[in-house]
Amino acid sequence: MGPVKAAAGDLVLTFMWVFVSSTFGVLTTEIASALGVHGLVWPPMLITTAIVFVFVFIFNIIGEALGGASFNPTGTAAFYAVGVGSDSLLSMALRFPAQAAGAVGGALAIMEYMPPKYKHMLGGPSLQVDLHTGAIAEGVLTFLITFAVLVIMLKGPQSNILKTWLVAVATVVLIVTGSAYTGPSMNPANAFGWAYVNKWHDTWDQFYVYWICPFIGAVAASMIFRVVFPPPAPARPAKKKKKN
Repeated sequence: MGPVKAAAGDLVLTFMWVFVSSTFGVLTTEIASALGVHGLVWPPMLITTAIVFVFVFIFNIIGEALGGASFNPTGTAAFYAVGVGSDSLLSMALRFPAQAAGAVGGALAIMEYMPPKYKHMLGGPSLQVDLHTGAIAEGVLTFLITFAVLVIMLKGPQSNILKTWLVAVATVVLIVTGSAYTGPSMNPANAFGWAYVNKWHDTWDQFYVYWICPFIGAVAASMIFRVVFPPPAPARPAKKKKKN
């Protein structure tokens, strides 16, 4: 697929992901409330993990249908760094802005269509600590989720369902871990979309914490992955026997 089509697929998928993922908190609250009516008490973290699992599974199918579309720039960069996929520097130069634009559209759309009683639950990632602590936290969290995704998707179980469940578990655990630091995002496009809504998308803080450090974390995870799981050496061509 050409770079322009790849960027278009990313724009659509990222728009959809930011729109849908912004409802996860609302869905968790509503499902927990509905279960409570019937005397069932499920931990909110388990409910959120199940929600993330369902939507990641669905979005994987949609992404494949769109030719391998992605909604996370660091994921795109990570798979390129380990040599998976057909991306080039040109295609990524088009895909990253497309993902950011899709995230802006998704954030604006969910703000428009979310019922008023739930709008207080929207907002996206934000710094809860000082600038440098937040930058380190976002870089480390992105490193961890990127390495986990690479291991799960490339070296993990054969079952796509089990792979998706493991990715969902890792994602929710790291979101909870990073909630007191940066939100967290672990996705520069998603962070940019909400920063645009909140009018701080063009600040150094947003660029430093939610773009530079996550990319450093993702690329570092890719390099460590290649060290731990080196690609197979190319097969040497068989030598022809000399005729006497």
